[in-house]
Formats: sequence, C-alpha cells, structure tokens
Amino acid sequence: MEQKYIRNFCIIAHIDHGKSTLADRMLEITGTVTKREMRAQYLDNMDLERERGITIKAQTVRIYYQAKDGNKYQFNLIDTPGHVDFTYEVSRSMGACEGALLVVDASQGVEAQSIANAFIAADSNLEIIPVLNKVDLPVADIEKTKQEIEEIIGIDAKHAIPISAKTGKNVDELLEEIIHLVPAPTGDENAPLKALIFDSWFDNYLGVISLVRIKQGVLKDKMKVRLHTTGVVFDVIKVGVFSPKAIYLDELRAGEVGFIAAGMKDVSEAKIGDTIFAEGDTTSEPLHGFKAIKQMVFCGFYPVEANEYASLKDSLDKLHLNDTSFTYEKDSSEALGFGFRCGFLGLLHMDVIQERLEREFNVDLITTAPSVVYKVVMDNSGDVIEINNPSQLPAVGVDHIEEPYIRVRIHTPADYVGGLLALCNDKRGEQVDMICYQNNRVQLVYDLPLSEVMYDFYDTLKSISRGYASMDYEVLDYRESKLVKLDILINGKIVDALSVIVHADSSYHRGRDLASKLRKEIKRQMFDVAIQAAIGSRIIARENVVALRKNVTAKCYGGDVTRKRKLLEKQKAGKKRMKRVGNVEIPQEAFLAVLKVK
Repeated sequence: MEQKYIRNFCIIAHIDHGKSTLADRMLEITGTVTKREMRAQYLDNMDLERERGITIKAQTVRIYYQAKDGNKYQFNLIDTPGHVDFTYEVSRSMGACEGALLVVDASQGVEAQSIANAFIAADSNLEIIPVLNKVDLPVADIEKTKQEIEEIIGIDAKHAIPISAKTGKNVDELLEEIIHLVPAPTGDENAPLKALIFDSWFDNYLGVISLVRIKQGVLKDKMKVRLHTTGVVFDVIKVGVFSPKAIYLDELRAGEVGFIAAGMKDVSEAKIGDTIFAEGDTTSEPLHGFKAIKQMVFCGFYPVEANEYASLKDSLDKLHLNDTSFTYEKDSSEALGFGFRCGFLGLLHMDVIQERLEREFNVDLITTAPSVVYKVVMDNSGDVIEINNPSQLPAVGVDHIEEPYIRVRIHTPADYVGGLLALCNDKRGEQVDMICYQNNRVQLVYDLPLSEVMYDFYDTLKSISRGYASMDYEVLDYRESKLVKLDILINGKIVDALSVIVHADSSYHRGRDLASKLRKEIKRQMFDVAIQAAIGSRIIARENVVALRKNVTAKCYGGDVTRKRKLLEKQKAGKKRMKRVGNVEIPQEAFLAVLKVK
C-alpha cells in the first residue's frame, strides 16, 4: 500500500481510562473482528490481564478502514499499558509511530500517567490527538477536562474528540480525524533496508519473533538479514502482521509495522532497539534505538521444596524468553536454601511475574521482601559497592550508604492536599513544588526515597484521597542517608531472608511492628518461639509465640500432687530439648509481612 494511505499510531492513557475498550471498538467498527468473535479487552491475551483489567504487554494490530473520502487506509495500532511500571513498554511502542491518541477519562480528568505519557510522546515528536472518553457517564465534564488538558499538559484541546469507547459513540469520527491529523510515514522503499526492533518474544515453533518498524527499504520473506549489534546473519523464515491473528505476507515495505521470524534461538540475539540491515549492507548507519532498561526493585524467589530448584530455574528461563524486562541470578539463603535474586521494573511487575510463575508453570514460591539497589561507600578505600540484598551489606568498614531517590508527581483534588503533604513528609520526602490549577486541582512534586515508596505509599495515597489522587515518578539520583540493617532472629538465629535496610530514625518502630506482625503469622509450635529484631548485636524488639501445650495430667486421677508435678517436669524437659533442636516453619505470609509494616 502507498505510504500516503498508512497511519501508525498508539493509544496512551492513565490506567483504566479506556485504552483497550477503544481498541475493541476500532476492531469492531472496521470489521477486523466480527461481533461473534468479539470479547472485552480483545487484544489482552493473558488471563492475568483480563482478570485484573490491565494491559501488561503492548499489542500491535493492523486494521483497514474505508474512509469517507473513498480511499482505503491501513492503520497500524499499538495498544499500550497504562501503569507506571510499564512506561518502558510505552516508550518503545512510540518508536514505531507518528501519532498518539491521548485518552482522558472525562469523569476523572487528567491524571499522573496521562501527563507522563504525553511528555514521552512529545519527546518522540509524535502528533498528539486528545480524546475525551466516557462522555456517556452522568458525571462526565467535557469542558472542564479540555481545560485541564490545556492547562496541565499544555496541548490544544479545543478540538478534542468526545467519545464513548463503551457504546462506540463518535469512534467513527475519531477514525476520520486520525487520517487528517496523524502524518503518513516517510521512508524510501528503494533505499537499503533499515528496520527497527521495538519488541521481541519467544515462540515454541518459530523461535524468536520480533516486532519491527520498516524505516526504509523492503524486508522480504526468505531474504538474509544482519543484526547491527551482533553482526550475525539470519535467514528470514516468516514475515507478517497481526490483524489481530497472525497473517503471513511476502514482504513489509517502508512505513509499515509487522513481525519477522528469522530462526533465532535466544531473545538476547534480537535486542530491542537494534537495527536490521540486508546481509551485504555494511556501510549504513544504524537507527537511533532505546535506552537500556534498568530494574528498580529486587527480591528473592525460592522454591518451597529444595528439590524443586531445577524446576524453578527452568520456569524462569522460559518466562524470561517472553519477558526480558526482568532479570534473575542464582542466590542462596541460610534460611531458605538455594534460589534466585530477581530484578523488576516495579512492585506490580514483581507481582505479575510471581503470579505468572505460579499459574503458568505450577511453581510454589517463597518470595522475600523487595529491596532497591543501594550504594555502599567503604571508609578505607572509598570503593563503592552496589548491593540489592541486605545480606550483602558489609558488617564493618562502611563509611556511608546512598539510596536511590525518585521525583514523584501527585495529582489530586485540593481537598486532600493536607493529608498527602503529611504522607510525603512521613516518608522523608523533600517538597520541590506545589502547583495549583483551576478546577480545584493540585500537583505536588516531591523527591522521595524509592525504598519508602515501595511499600505502602501507593495504597495510603489512594486511601487518603478516597481514590482520586494519582501519581507518577521518575528516577533521579543517589543520596546519602543514615541507613542501618535490621535483622530478624527466630529463636536466636538470623533469618537473612527477612532482613531489611531501614532509616535509623524509624528502625525501632519498624523492628517493633515487624516483630509484632511476625508473631501473628508464625504458627504456634510445641515450644516457645522467640522473635527478635536487632541492629548489629543490639536487640531492639522482642515478641514470643507461646507454645502449644498438651494436658499431660488429664489422666491423673487423685493421688499425691507430686504425681502431677513429675509429669509436668518431664514435659518441661522434653520441650526444652525440642526447642534446642526444633525448626520453625515460616509461612509465605511472614515474608510478605515486611510489606505491611506501617
């Protein structure tokens, strides 16, 4: 198809503002999916996405639209995630587009991720089309939402299109506007091949499948191609598009988006952001790729049974083929044995990976408390050591510890500002700015330690604001903090999987609350269980799990009291011996209790 009839665009929005529903209506109106085949969130393939109502992986689909001007247009649509943990997915998708539909819920107005995604689109030089969704709701305020878009985001919203993705109202008008507002792609079909890889995953039958945007030239079936990063040459096995099911083609031309399979055995061979050339082309300059992804949150995955270690490793290997955004390496714990230290983009990403392992691979896991990457500066040499596990913290010779800070932007109605200011200050936040907009909206800008935001910050923010506030963040830098390692001892033995790095000022309260939580989670044994929180050799909190006790005197009828006393002394001696050699079973809930400490 000629380039002037091609439009490449993505749908961006805050979470739950209707991206996937809008994609459903476009598929339905253009006849790409029949009404009989149609289902809600059609492009969300994973059961987890459908259950939670969120998009985790960006999905690409080609649709054809018969416009009112009599011409048939090819739309390459990318439905992107809305949660802050998957911002990298969004930025990659924009590399294959010329335009972006910024969907804003007309009943809730502009929220944090709406702004963040709009700025990413602006940095990518995309044409941004504001779309007001959910106008069928009684509480929808179109004029107020337009005003917020212009004031907060800074783009013209006078001609923003009011739609209802649920009912399909005005979606056909939006399709017409896409033709007029989104620029057609450019690129010389007769020039040497250049294609940008913006996503890849593993298929059991075809090997690695890569989503590509053809910047110039033609990518044909059966041709030999070379990857710029590795220089390795592959034979193209399949070329095609998703519409939404896979359709195999003979070629992809400049300006088009599609997928290729080239017999690659490992996803690392098809690096995201790499450029594909024809085999003999060694002089062309590569395309501008994407910045390397960086994991922010780390935790340990351990099998419940030691003999399931090999099964867990195999499951992680397979899952990593389909989601390269998490990392894992071998790790060991005195309490839990052998396992893996995994890195994630955020807490939701960690939760998704854990649930996918348990569902798709039937693996029973123990997950340790999440941690961030700290920089430890040694006092003698001045060397800097990066650690993502509290057990890696040197016992002596530490000059100071630096922790990562993030800049958090909170958008909230003015009624809840007081509570949110108190929350940010409790989390050791440094206020950068407070911007008051019209329509009773406020933006708070704070610099916060990432470790403080990880735990209960988001839930507390939603609780204080009754669900109306939203947040977005970006990583800033590392700053020196007064941090200490808090150890948890069970019957005098340190459980390294429960150790956390905390700020010295809150260490006592944190240790006391954590010990109290663990007392409720650890089941009673046949002997007393002592739970202690310690900083170094100093015990700062203690709780006891009282022993279960059998009534050994139940069958003692009458006689001298010494008979009962003899039985009780015998039981006491047995419990003392049992405590010396007994092991305490620590349930998964105990490890998650670290997250629930206020």
